Amino acid sequence: MLSASELRAHLLVSRLAGSVATSREGSLRRYRLFAAGDPRVLIGLVPEHGWSFGELLGLMSAQCGVSNNPECVSGQDVIDPDRTVAALDAFADRLGEVARRRAPVLLGTGHPHRLLGFYADVAAALSAAGCPVLTPAWGRRIDMTTRFGVRTHNLAYARGVALMREPGARTTSNGTGVHTHSPLPIRIALGAAADSGGPLPELVIGDHGWVCGAGQLGIAAIGLADSDDPAPFVGEAEGRLSVVVPLDDAVRPDYYRPLTRYVLNRACLSQ
Repeated sequence: MLSASELRAHLLVSRLAGSVATSREGSLRRYRLFAAGDPRVLIGLVPEHGWSFGELLGLMSAQCGVSNNPECVSGQDVIDPDRTVAALDAFADRLGEVARRRAPVLLGTGHPHRLLGFYADVAAALSAAGCPVLTPAWGRRIDMTTRFGVRTHNLAYARGVALMREPGARTTSNGTGVHTHSPLPIRIALGAAADSGGPLPELVIGDHGWVCGAGQLGIAAIGLADSDDPAPFVGEAEGRLSVVVPLDDAVRPDYYRPLTRYVLNRACLSQ
């Protein structure tokens, strides 16, 4: 079993934490957009109160370890690896709880090219433990606003993980999808589950709009988030997301495998 100290070392070597590729300029710009209420950055969350730029900077410093100095405006962000390890422990504990109850779960990602493997392994472990891994609205066509205008995508599932695909894209189990932060797919999926009379997830596991959209609708949610995505951390601070793990969400897919092994071992879900 990978120890916490070994995991910490891996986070630093892989730059999942420590000095990460996320730029300070980009993070500060997104904090300002969130404070201004830009829906592209809120990604489905409706804050309970207006978060100022300074409050967001303080929150992200406390939750991620980024600098709380507003005069630090360039360079790379820093994520505290100890905060990442602690959040992964909490993430694993929630997985263990839902597995013991064999509760239904739904997994989804807006970064399938990087994070699909992490979530797919979690889905397989939960399924083996007796948790129904839900796949509502499979194949549903969804019109989504992008920076290129309104585009139609299809809601699909790969290895139990929801993602969005271009129309006509191959639907192999290992195929990846499009990059999106939109909360619309989780809203469509949950609505379809309710309309069919099927079970609703007791836990949503994912990132970006998947967890923020679920948390806003009152569904328990846990996930991963980078230091330039304040919405999940605000959701956690306001009690609508249960656990948010701070890390770089755009490194090589194989760099997340030790994290998967760590959380599944801690959750007693290793296969």
